[in-house]
Amino acid sequence: MSAQDHGEPAHRPDGPGGHGPAGAPATPARGPEIAARVGMPLGVAILVCFVTGLLSHWIQHPPDWFHWPAHPVWLYRVTQGLHVIAGVAAIPLLLVKLWAVYPRLFQRPRLSPLVLAERGSIALLVGSVIFQLATGLVNIAQFYPWKFFFPQAHYAMAYVALGALAVHLAVKLPVIRTALDRPVNTPPSSGISRRAVLNAGWIAAAVAGLAVAGQSVPFLRWLAVLAPRSGEGPQGVPVNRTAVAAGVVDRARDPGYRLIVAAGDRTREFGRAELAALPQTSARLPIACVEGWSASAQWSGVRLRDLLGSVGYRGGAVRFESLEESGIYRTSILPAVHVAAADTLVALMINGQPLDLDHGYPCRLIAPNRPGVLQTKWLARIEVLA
Repeated sequence: MSAQDHGEPAHRPDGPGGHGPAGAPATPARGPEIAARVGMPLGVAILVCFVTGLLSHWIQHPPDWFHWPAHPVWLYRVTQGLHVIAGVAAIPLLLVKLWAVYPRLFQRPRLSPLVLAERGSIALLVGSVIFQLATGLVNIAQFYPWKFFFPQAHYAMAYVALGALAVHLAVKLPVIRTALDRPVNTPPSSGISRRAVLNAGWIAAAVAGLAVAGQSVPFLRWLAVLAPRSGEGPQGVPVNRTAVAAGVVDRARDPGYRLIVAAGDRTREFGRAELAALPQTSARLPIACVEGWSASAQWSGVRLRDLLGSVGYRGGAVRFESLEESGIYRTSILPAVHVAAADTLVALMINGQPLDLDHGYPCRLIAPNRPGVLQTKWLARIEVLA
């Protein structure tokens, strides 16, 4: 395979005979040697994002066959943290790879069905990966300058990106293997060397990952200079949606507030004082958001299974409704395995203090190993599903 087949010039003289200053063959920095080496960790990052993103989607929209455990309590915190860290670290790797193959992207292809199919798969791969990383990055900051529904679009495009990556690897595997066999420690024909480009890519990916990792990893919090959530918030725990934004301030503060607990034709109502008079349980649980941030807190309240026992609960999933009157997450469904967990609470306190209004006062759901969007705040009704 010729140098032109890899996007390299056949000959680029730097001195007599086209060699570098030490007499070694001169090489351009751009080319398949860089693209192949950067492509490997980029592919791993894409695969990590796909698997962890799929888990998050299934937890929120579970198929009948899917089972997500209640323990260990930190599992979702880890998987979603990995999702965001891998996605952010992939951005500089993608930029280096695009730089390495940039001249090839705009070469006029031969009019061959195989070549045209290859170029089409590359265009689909580049476009879908850029879409995933760009929209994911904006989602971390909760900024949505588009009209489509982000979760659905992100989920669908993940399959497009993975499929395009599989086709690309199948077509380019011989080229990749050849490129990996070539050395990178060769004198550059001019400017930057291949080794310098690779080192810059690794360092940039590491810095980018560390700059957001602290929102998920407590001991790295001091490095989280780019993380939009780093543990700050009422009572030491961040919030995504405030009581004002949810429009629940008056109803949450209403002295006549009642929590309805129902199972079939059996119904009971509890005021906050009545909930506080029941046996209380404490549990240290993380709350982990789909945007990647997480924070642990000491939650106290009534065990959900004990509260449901007052209406004759015999098993099954449970639906929670918020005082919030609109919004796609005003309700959530808790699987039976989480309902039965001893550390699933209708929480009244956080870190030894009554819940702040933004944390769900007068009471909220807190269950182990669940996304924050499903930890329903400002509870109005708990109902056992038939």
